[in-house]
Amino acid sequence: MDDVVYISLTEMSERIRAKKLSPVELVDAHLARITQLNPKVNAFVTVDEKRAREQAKSAEAALSSSAKSNSIGPLHGVPISIKSSIDVAGLPCECGSILRKGNIPPEDAPLVKRLRAAGAIILGNTNVPEFLMAYETDNLLYGRTNNPWDLSRTPGGSSGGEAAAIAAGCSAGGVGSDGGGSIRIPAHYTGICGLKPTPGRIPSTGHFPGSAGPFAQLGVVGPMARTIRDVERLFEVMAGPDPGDPASAPVPLRRWSAQEIRELRVAYFVDDDATPVTPETAAAVRAAVEALRSQGFQVAEWRPQNLDRVWQLWWNLFGRAGQMAFAPTIESHEAELSPILRAFRAKVAELPPLTAQELLNTLLARDVLRANLLAKMEEFPILICPACAVPAFRHGEREWTVQERKVEYLKAMSYSQWFNLLGNPAAVVPVGRSPEGLPIGVQIVGRPWEEEAVLAVAAKIEDACGGFRRPPI
Repeated sequence: MDDVVYISLTEMSERIRAKKLSPVELVDAHLARITQLNPKVNAFVTVDEKRAREQAKSAEAALSSSAKSNSIGPLHGVPISIKSSIDVAGLPCECGSILRKGNIPPEDAPLVKRLRAAGAIILGNTNVPEFLMAYETDNLLYGRTNNPWDLSRTPGGSSGGEAAAIAAGCSAGGVGSDGGGSIRIPAHYTGICGLKPTPGRIPSTGHFPGSAGPFAQLGVVGPMARTIRDVERLFEVMAGPDPGDPASAPVPLRRWSAQEIRELRVAYFVDDDATPVTPETAAAVRAAVEALRSQGFQVAEWRPQNLDRVWQLWWNLFGRAGQMAFAPTIESHEAELSPILRAFRAKVAELPPLTAQELLNTLLARDVLRANLLAKMEEFPILICPACAVPAFRHGEREWTVQERKVEYLKAMSYSQWFNLLGNPAAVVPVGRSPEGLPIGVQIVGRPWEEEAVLAVAAKIEDACGGFRRPPI
């Protein structure tokens, strides 16, 4: 069982297509794995066992029908999972909140429809922090999710349940969302891969909360899996415009040649000179850079300017404006909120409410900073940097000492948050290990709408540095 659940999503698909692997046996193996490990990890909030088995039988029957053989999709028979902030027909989409308890969408989000059309089998959906407002996955509805590498540590948030399920071999891959690192940080903490796409490249229609207004630039949905090639396959299935997403654009998939990829100049930095990173995090970035240099890439050290200002603007939108948007839902329900969400709200309350003038200034300043970065990325289309200052932390920790300096919770995550404000696609691939044996991912950032280039460079790093390893659970 362990062997089949840990082969790559792409290989699963190829074996199924070649009739060397049964969709029924594959789904059974994953359901058995969930039964075995979910009590320890608590990654899934709902397991759709009956429908998954029915879909597996249909997938197997389709393989034996010569009339249907040409219509077998790129994910035919592959079992995946979905973050529980994304609509899946018939499954609770509660976003970890008592205030949404029992919310069951009547239809799939567009990206879920695309996955099903490609043949994917949805095993269930995965745990999140309440309203996605934390880097640790815990809530009053379903409790805490644990990291398969060390159950005393978090898999991150807000896509922590998704990352834990994939790392533990309970799912071949799936979908998370990211407004401040919520795909990339869990991928980094659990040793898997993830992609935060350009806003609108994959439609966020059917996600709660919605990506609209000032949040349309921040919040995206994206693929997570154990290998970059698996992330790429999921991305290719989900990408495409949808009228429900205000940032959506009809950007066709692009095939970059090997020569075009090697001609991309790469910049890197190991820290922002304000928030220190662990020595092993810096070493992972350097290892990724050397892997590219050894393959003929031109690499130079360079760090974007005004990163602290970028962070402040991100906080204005994600933190201050975000809580204003949630106020009508949360008002008079404080006692029903999870401790993590109450702590987040207290952090937001340290500053006065965002004024209209501040919001306008934030949006204008964001565009100036974004234009400056994109101008520099004409010279360096790829940027390599940490995903986070620290590896997976113990449940409840909110501060660390790194290189004899204190690193605060939100600032540790700033390495991912910047690129939500700036709108760049960014992937994470596992490269290093901490002294405790925890995985350390490296972030690969690209220009808007060039996800394919980001994934191609990430695959070069993955091939050279070893990629995913099984956690000890």
